Amino acid sequence: MKSKKLAALFLTFIMAIGLMTGCGLRNEKQSASNNDNQTSSANETETDSENATDTTENTSTGNGKTLVVYYSATGNTKDVAEKIAKITDGNLFEIEPIEPYTDDDLDWTNDDSRVSREHDDESLRDVELVSTYVENWDSYDIVYIGYPIWWGIAAWPVDNFVKDNDFTGKTVIPFCTAASSGIGDSGNLLKEMAGTGEWQDGERFRGGASESDISSWIDSLGL
Repeated sequence: MKSKKLAALFLTFIMAIGLMTGCGLRNEKQSASNNDNQTSSANETETDSENATDTTENTSTGNGKTLVVYYSATGNTKDVAEKIAKITDGNLFEIEPIEPYTDDDLDWTNDDSRVSREHDDESLRDVELVSTYVENWDSYDIVYIGYPIWWGIAAWPVDNFVKDNDFTGKTVIPFCTAASSGIGDSGNLLKEMAGTGEWQDGERFRGGASESDISSWIDSLGL
């Protein structure tokens, strides 16, 4: 009898150990599975975050359809150009002379200043530019061209940009900055130089023109 009881106790002990071991293995497997799921979730979140960053970077350079080209001697035209680009979600291109104009160069009251000499001798107005090449030029449907008014016409550093580019199929809108002079015939003269493009009537802005005034003008174009 004692032998049977001992045998029964021994079998019960063995079964208990087996059950405990099985539970432990199940718990370990479940813990490992949870860790794997957490790692996978973290990786997916990181990937999603990277994709979101890439999307932001790819869409931060404008709509690819509007380009705002400008030459600015004192910063007034640059200010208006930047506001136009902001309102239209357009891209900017600055016309830069290889030899920039200094304050002394721009002193039109001095008969011997650079702009005065260039005004008196048209052969000196062939201003060499850093570049007239615009990347993805063909992708733009609308081109704004801005400049200060010099002696009633567009500042001549703009001329070579207009001559060097084909505006076929593009709507071109000139704009200028001046304290008192109007835009005059400056846009039409640039149109003649270009020989291509659908040129619209332009607009003159004072330095420091407000974003709301510029926005109202752009809305009036009906583009």
